[in-house]
Amino acid sequence: MTLNDITFAVRGAAFDVLRELGPGLLEHIYKHALAFELQARGLNVSMEVPVRVIYKDNPLDIGYRIDLLVEDCLLIEVKSVEALHPVHKKQLLTYLRLYDRKLGLLINFNVAKLEDKKSIIRIIN
Repeated sequence: MTLNDITFAVRGAAFDVLRELGPGLLEHIYKHALAFELQARGLNVSMEVPVRVIYKDNPLDIGYRIDLLVEDCLLIEVKSVEALHPVHKKQLLTYLRLYDRKLGLLINFNVAKLEDKKSIIRIIN
């Protein structure tokens, strides 16, 4: 399965989750529902994956975690906010850099309808 195939499956699962639950719930609900949908589609999904942060050759014991990691290659950051802001994109880009992955999706479920460039944003490292 290619990275594009995985991304396509995630988008479809996200549409199903929003259609079923609607907007306005907490992020962790969408995260769990999305993980369920992806696993039901046969994808390997890890939740709350720790991100190791190294500062000047010293590991920092802090609690950064990736919301979802799909097939060990696609990071997903789940949000349920009024609007996505540049800092959300930078956060995912930082996670991609720290976890040494190429592609991530930023998904905001607090919308009436998932739309490209407004609620599902593809971030490339």
